[in-house]
Amino acid sequence: MKKIAYPLIATALITITPFLVTFEKGQDIVRGLFCYSTLILTLLFVYVKTTHWRLKFPLLVLIFVGLIFVSVGDLQNILSYKDLGMGWRVLIPVATCSLAVLLLNSAKAMTINGISAFLFALLIIHFYLMSVFPSQPLLEFPITKWLARTAPNPDWARNNLTPEFKEMNNATDSVSVTRYYVDTTRSNVVVLVESWGIPMDSTLFKKELAVFDGILKERGIHFRMYSRTRTAEREDLLDSAWKDSIRRRDSLFMPNRFASLGYKTAFLFGGDSIMQWRYKYIHNIGFQETFWTDSATADIVMAEKIDSLLNQPDSAKQFIAWTTRDTRFPISDDPAECERLYYERLFGALRIIADLAKKHPNVRFIVQGDHEPILSPLEFQAKFYRRWVPFVVLN
Repeated sequence: MKKIAYPLIATALITITPFLVTFEKGQDIVRGLFCYSTLILTLLFVYVKTTHWRLKFPLLVLIFVGLIFVSVGDLQNILSYKDLGMGWRVLIPVATCSLAVLLLNSAKAMTINGISAFLFALLIIHFYLMSVFPSQPLLEFPITKWLARTAPNPDWARNNLTPEFKEMNNATDSVSVTRYYVDTTRSNVVVLVESWGIPMDSTLFKKELAVFDGILKERGIHFRMYSRTRTAEREDLLDSAWKDSIRRRDSLFMPNRFASLGYKTAFLFGGDSIMQWRYKYIHNIGFQETFWTDSATADIVMAEKIDSLLNQPDSAKQFIAWTTRDTRFPISDDPAECERLYYERLFGALRIIADLAKKHPNVRFIVQGDHEPILSPLEFQAKFYRRWVPFVVLN
């Protein structure tokens, strides 16, 4: 452990300092703790430093230049996200890399086999933790990000909505829109439509929204940082978050808040509870009841269940969350067939939601997509804006 402590500290210094120096309140940059390429270079620096090679000094200089090069690229990635120029900030990687090299003078070398084994194990740990804590990756890959950012992008239009399009469609930067539209004076139904993205065909998008004519009170679009249904389910139901007296993160979800107001709360999903481990985290969100089904007509079954919950004879108000199922992928490997079936099922799901909202005009409905059709054929994926989803507020 002592052999890797100094390289890890040096890597963290180079990786985290640019992020902290450019930090702004409210920024939303997902970033790793250790730059993987920087860690490789620091381990090589220590290994070469302890050798008796004739070219040891030129190699150390070359590795140091590589550290600065990677660090500058990493800083450029951060600044491009903020639309800032480099300027005096170029001194940051020079300073951090210099301090890192001083730290490495006290490090003991590992063998090449040991370095390879450690880097491989760290990469495996990174990918595992990404599935558990997607908002805080262990490793950062600045070279990959830099190449992706600077290379010609054939999907530029998918990733960059025009200001006119954003204004026309009421784009919001908020990751969660539910808390801004829930109504504490009446029952609420929050619907997450599986794979409902924003088609680049604006005429088609208008047809989708036209399903809600007569009951549409508000509509807009917002950006998903992660294309995962389970992440969207938690984001959309988050009421507030804070840090306690010992700086631990804590949060309150809307089902808990509404339950404290006397509401009955329920979560419905048109599938098995083991899908995406819902049985683990849905209970922690605070729902009093959960409903699952394996029916082939899952959305119809769940709409009927919600109808019965809203028609209960007692006077208790309801807070209901429902994740639809009919548009879940994979649907078909053939792009044309996939498109036909997707829109057939999507319009079917939207009409079911609209009909339910019309039956209960005194209930607030908040409907939005979880992500665009990410598991579809690439040719079909290319017809959607990347990570942007629609939302509508009914009644």
